[in-house]
Amino acid sequence: MDVLVTDTIEFTKKKLNFIDLFFIPLLNDRRDIVFIYLSIKITLVIIPSAIVLFIFPKLQWWWHGVYLLLLIIVFLGPYVLMLHNVCHRKLFKRKYNYLNSYIPWVLGIFFGQTPETYFYHHVAMHHPENNQTEDLSSTMKYQRDSIRSFLIYLGSFYITGVINLFIYFKNKGRRKYALRILIGESFFILLSILLCFYNIKAALTVFVLPLLFIRFAMMAGNWAQHAFIDAQKPGEIYSNSITCINTIYNKKCFNDGYHIGHHLRPYLHWTEMPTNFKENINVYKENKAIVFTGLDYFQIWFLLMTKNYRKLALNFVKLDDEQNTEEIISFLKTRTQKLKII
Repeated sequence: MDVLVTDTIEFTKKKLNFIDLFFIPLLNDRRDIVFIYLSIKITLVIIPSAIVLFIFPKLQWWWHGVYLLLLIIVFLGPYVLMLHNVCHRKLFKRKYNYLNSYIPWVLGIFFGQTPETYFYHHVAMHHPENNQTEDLSSTMKYQRDSIRSFLIYLGSFYITGVINLFIYFKNKGRRKYALRILIGESFFILLSILLCFYNIKAALTVFVLPLLFIRFAMMAGNWAQHAFIDAQKPGEIYSNSITCINTIYNKKCFNDGYHIGHHLRPYLHWTEMPTNFKENINVYKENKAIVFTGLDYFQIWFLLMTKNYRKLALNFVKLDDEQNTEEIISFLKTRTQKLKII
């Protein structure tokens, strides 16, 4: 079966410059040099702008604050998916391991990402639990085309998400994981409170608003990634995840749309995702996997919230060529129904 895939497979540079020559020997995989460039951009653009907001309170705050928030939004997707990739595959070699803390502990706090929490929630909890009953971000018990259900899901994460993650690892006997989460969260909270005493407007803009937004974005993304579940096989990856191909999102965010492939092989390099998908397309067909073209997770989330199944159907990749639009709509609706949890 021939499915057109236009997502970027790799980034190449014809001639190495001094940055490449310095950093590539430090990396576990030279293909991840793009993360170095992204980190440098964020360091030179976001951090100075945030510092200016704190140390020059007499500036016209509103326009500088809006400017900073716009910068954060522009870099947010690429940053989060860079973080995602380096959580699964460490960026720097073992002897330079201390450098691996820069992305989550320094850059992350400017995007509302509390240090350590993402790694332990996503890699250590979500992947092993695979959207099942013990997965703290499981979507199974919700009606997944309902905005009311999503708001309950989001509110639960805002209020008890980190506490439940701490308890989860404590109950699993992984006290070291629970402690790391506590340290990361406490560091972010204390830093935010202290800076509020210094400049509350800047602290709210730089730390609190991004925290609220990123946690909404992560839950909306996870909701879409696991919105279409086969009630007969909720534990199978092909049946509880989706894949998005041929999107600008994939080009900007390191092929994150290949979510089925990512759950099947969490440590597969991001540049290999499109090829891996094409090589296994018949397996996707056999398992009635859901694949969309030209849509990203946030567009899918919005279409679900507005119950726009026709748009979803029009962007549905017909692995079974005999399906028509109405049959696809009916099929998708069966996959978003609330599942009874026993």
